[in-house]
Amino acid sequence: MIDHNDDMSGFNKKSKLADDEFYYSPEGYLVFTEVYLRKRGYCCKNGCKHCPYGFDKKTGTIKGK
Repeated sequence: MIDHNDDMSGFNKKSKLADDEFYYSPEGYLVFTEVYLRKRGYCCKNGCKHCPYGFDKKTGTIKGK
């Protein structure tokens, strides 16, 4: 069973994130949505699944979306 109360790299306080800002993958990872990533306001260049900035991890470039 997955314990969603684990540290999760500083994001253990679910109350700080709105329901539309994240979800848990079937493997138990916390996944940020486009809503959260836009609110954050910049691209972290980690190849986020829902990156609204168009970052391409293969080329290391940001493409306009």
